[in-house]
Amino acid sequence: MRFTFPHSHAFPRGQVGVEEDGAAPPGALVEFGDGITLIGDWRTEGDDIVLSVPRYQTAKGTTVEARRWRLTRNAQGVWRCTRLR
Repeated sequence: MRFTFPHSHAFPRGQVGVEEDGAAPPGALVEFGDGITLIGDWRTEGDDIVLSVPRYQTAKGTTVEARRWRLTRNAQGVWRCTRLR
């Protein structure tokens, strides 16, 4: 799987691109709009995806702590994220 965030970090209700390549969990590429690419973990939960993003630094050097996100596809087919605790 490949997950693409248009910004340098994920945020609640933010959009995310999901490219399904037929690969089974857990490994996936997680790409951010500032050019940073990481390896994350994912799993399905019903129609949703739970994505775990490890701690990383943005291209400008800001540290972003590891987080888990629930990705949900809306009626228009757009994936949005919600932060999990």
